[in-house]
Amino acid sequence: MKMIILIPAYNEEDTISRTIQNIPSSFEGIDEISILVVDDGSTDATRPTAEKEGAVVVSHTRNRGVGSAFHTAVQYALENRADILVGIDADGQFNPLEIPVLIAPILNRQADMVIGNRFSNGMPENMPRIKYRGNRIVARLVNSISGLSLTDVSCGFRAYDAEALLRLNIYGEFTYTHETILSAAYQGLKVVERPISVRYDPNRKSRVADSVFNYAVRTSKIILRVLLDYRPLRVFGTIGGVLIGLGAALVIFLFGHFFLTGSFTPYKTVGFVAMGLFIFGMLTLIIALIADMLNRMKQNQDKLLIEVKRMHYKR
Repeated sequence: MKMIILIPAYNEEDTISRTIQNIPSSFEGIDEISILVVDDGSTDATRPTAEKEGAVVVSHTRNRGVGSAFHTAVQYALENRADILVGIDADGQFNPLEIPVLIAPILNRQADMVIGNRFSNGMPENMPRIKYRGNRIVARLVNSISGLSLTDVSCGFRAYDAEALLRLNIYGEFTYTHETILSAAYQGLKVVERPISVRYDPNRKSRVADSVFNYAVRTSKIILRVLLDYRPLRVFGTIGGVLIGLGAALVIFLFGHFFLTGSFTPYKTVGFVAMGLFIFGMLTLIIALIADMLNRMKQNQDKLLIEVKRMHYKR
């Protein structure tokens, strides 16, 4: 049983050495361990520091985001025929001694993907409240779409088996945590959570949530993208339905006024507004149908890609 431990890193020369050193040299049920650092365009000494600690380092020429770092790690894991891939942050906020907690369900064939749950005891100490609430909102959305019941969908401390690595098709660069869950659910993979501890440094600036405003904007983008990628018919269909409903309400109002007064005056323009709303509503419904068709095509494309990867990596 071969396991690769992924550490995505961007300018982490101050913490990467300690993080690697804290990873145990052996785990029960694992025959071979390899530490992979994906250096995401660092401008400091992250790479030589990690190499000095014995890690394999794959570098990006520029900072492409943790989503791209994860994609690079998945390719590396497949090429090197890893049975398990574990992701852990470079800043030391997670405890490597808890890796057995994450890999146990995979070793026992109870799960294909295991996510660390930081919120089993409520909001962690020193975690920004806006980040905690944002996570909770996104978790509800992801659960409603995936049919799962997860508490923490944004934690990067997680484990994947070989089948999950083959089936997950990830395209985002900014983040990958939500997309992997949705992809896993749609692929029929077993996804579970396990409680883990987390330590936040109040003086450390988050790589993902560098300000309340930026985090709110990025969380909103994630929510919108999730909806558009996995529920386009619901999004555009709802918008189209609302527009048509508003148009119909205006028409009812206009004709109600006509029956009472015998004239459309002074609400003639209301008729044009109603017509415009109805037209835009119909166009939006057409877009909804096209988007749903494209989504189904994407699902078929993903299935084909999985089979291509299976043949290429002989898994």
